[in-house]
Amino acid sequence: MFGGSFNPIHNGHIQLAQAFVKKLCLDRVLIIPTYIPPHKQKDNSVTPNQKLEMCRLAFEEMPLFEVSNIEIRRKGASYTYLTLQELSEKYKGDELFLITGADMFLTIHEWKHPELIFSLATICGVPRNDEDIRSLQKQQEYLGTLGAKTEILDANMMTVSSTDIRSKVKNGEDISALVPRAVESYIKENGLYL
Repeated sequence: MFGGSFNPIHNGHIQLAQAFVKKLCLDRVLIIPTYIPPHKQKDNSVTPNQKLEMCRLAFEEMPLFEVSNIEIRRKGASYTYLTLQELSEKYKGDELFLITGADMFLTIHEWKHPELIFSLATICGVPRNDEDIRSLQKQQEYLGTLGAKTEILDANMMTVSSTDIRSKVKNGEDISALVPRAVESYIKENGLYL
């Protein structure tokens, strides 16, 4: 499971998901856009269905990736423990992994019902830079004391943020190197982030 605001989804997200597929030999990755992220202010400029469509466009030619509307369909705040409970019922017997970026990995013990999250999935994190790796390793040790199974990807990921992309779109700057071509076209065609 790789969840997030994906507002918009970008090449850094895709690179991260692909790196975990390779490291963990995953046979499927569910891309799950949030309905309302509990840790962020609600952004009314883009609908949940528009985020879902951008995710579909980003992964449409990658058969290992499946975009899921599970949190959008459920509505309300998108709590990871609820999503993992639903996925564990649906995929009985499968091993679940929760793919996160560095910020999420470092705060996951503060999420709603972290003990349930830890019992249902291996928590996967990736550093943004060399400094992050030490913080993630320290957090990995701490999460282990809480009963969590964890994986850290030791790789340099593309540093790009959705916030920067939204700002570039608003300022009329080029985002073609930051998002898949189909996502860029969708943003332009629908006048998103202006």
